[in-house]
Amino acid sequence: METIKIKDDHIKLGQALKLAGLVDSGVDAKLEIQEGFVKVNGEVEVQRGKKIYPGDVIEFDGQQVKVEN
Repeated sequence: METIKIKDDHIKLGQALKLAGLVDSGVDAKLEIQEGFVKVNGEVEVQRGKKIYPGDVIEFDGQQVKVEN
């Protein structure tokens, strides 16, 4: 499992996908999230602006990324 570090107390899901290198752009993130291909802590998430906090795990395309600060 990979990790990404954030400076603030949270990051939006679309931004986290970009930071982790799982998508190339915000448009790609939006589409993948809206299609239901992204999970946060094991649950499908369809809100691009969902706040992601340290300790949360994002799953996409067979990869898992844990958010840390």
